[in-house]
Amino acid sequence: MNIDLKGKTAIVTGSTAGIGRATAEGLARAGASVVISGRGTSRVDEAVRQIRQAVPGSEVAGVAADLATVEGVGAFIAQAPDADILVNNVGTAHIRDYNGIEDVAKIPDEDWLGLFELNVMSGVRMTRHYLPRMVKKSWGRVVFVSSESAVNIPKEMLDYGVTKTAQLAVSRGLAEAVAGTGVTVNAVLPGPTRSEILGDFMAKQAEANGITLEQAEQGFLKAMRPTTLIQRFATTEEVANMIIYTCSDQASATTGAALRVDGGVVRFVA
Repeated sequence: MNIDLKGKTAIVTGSTAGIGRATAEGLARAGASVVISGRGTSRVDEAVRQIRQAVPGSEVAGVAADLATVEGVGAFIAQAPDADILVNNVGTAHIRDYNGIEDVAKIPDEDWLGLFELNVMSGVRMTRHYLPRMVKKSWGRVVFVSSESAVNIPKEMLDYGVTKTAQLAVSRGLAEAVAGTGVTVNAVLPGPTRSEILGDFMAKQAEANGITLEQAEQGFLKAMRPTTLIQRFATTEEVANMIIYTCSDQASATTGAALRVDGGVVRFVA
C-alpha cells in the first residue's frame, strides 16, 4: 500500500518522543508537511532535527507550547493556524502501585483534573479549531490516540483510564457531527508499548530488581496484561503505522471507529 500525503499538513501533538515521534516521522515519510509539538523548545528543536535527518527533504516545523492550558493551545494555533491532519496524541499517566481500594481513594483532585486537561481537553481544544477548517475543504483527518485502558480500565491507573474512555466518546461524537463531509474522526487504542512513559517505568523496574528490560516487560505483562496475544510490548512504529493509515486517503471509509493496536489484550471480538 502506497500512502501518499503530499500537499497535506499534519499536526502531531506530543511528538518529541514515543508514539507521537514515530507518527510524525511516518507522516513525513508519506510526504506530509509535519508540525511537531512539545512543551520544551529544546526537545521540539531536537525532534525536528532528527526527523529532517531521517527523512531528507521533508518539511518539518516545531511549536513549543503547553497544550494542557487554554493559553498554550492558543499560542500553538497562532503559529500553526491550519492543518489537514490532526493527531491528538499528547498525554501522560500516573503509574502507581495498587494494594487495594485505599490507593484508589487517595488519588488527589489535582491528578484527576491534570490528566483530564492534558489527555482530553487538549484534543477537544485543538479539534475545535482545526475541524471546521477541514470541513470547509471537504477533506480532513482527526485521530485521537487513546488506549486499551479506555475499555480495559486499569485499577492502578484509574484516572488515566477514565480520560482514555472520554477520548473515545469525544471521537465518536465528533465523527457523528461531521458525517458526510469528507472528514473522518477516529481513535486508535495502543496496548503496552515501548513509549517514553511506560518504557522509562520499565527501565527503572529492571534496574531496581537487577533484571533485563525484557524480563521487566514480561513480568509486567504476566501481572497486569496476561491476555496479551503477541506476548511482548509493541513498538512505537507498530502503533504509528495504524495512525498513519487512518490519516490516509485509503482510510476514507473508516470513521467513528476505535481501532485497537493492543496486541490482543482486550478479550472481545468487536
